[in-house]
Amino acid sequence: MPEQPKHLRSDYKHFQPITTRWHDNDIYGHVNNVAYYGFFDTAVNHYLIHQGGLNIHGGEVVGFVVSSSCDYFASIAFPDAIEVGLRVARLGSSSVQYELAIFRDGEREACAAGRFVHVFVERANNRPTAIPPRLRAALEALT
Repeated sequence: MPEQPKHLRSDYKHFQPITTRWHDNDIYGHVNNVAYYGFFDTAVNHYLIHQGGLNIHGGEVVGFVVSSSCDYFASIAFPDAIEVGLRVARLGSSSVQYELAIFRDGEREACAAGRFVHVFVERANNRPTAIPPRLRAALEALT
């Protein structure tokens, strides 16, 4: 099996600090793999709300995750302080592919790296729609 490429802090444009929680740990004493997807979702949506102006409660446009994956390199566990690195790999007219990585606070190499794709849709009919200008500008800043 070929060696995984290194995912370095310097490869990412934006960082979202996250505190692991007691219930993130599983019976093996480390953060369960499903929690990483929650960290990714939190980092992306925090960015979209605060930088892109996405109104998750009443806006006309919402983002649906249509694809996701994660590779794991090193364990994290409560009470680790982590940061999620975020960048945009591809920006289409109605979709975006994010690349994300989990870093222990201050560490250079990622503990995990993943990606997911959002398709932006009209809330009223769940049909794909163009990414609104303010949101697009925020996403372009991550390319």
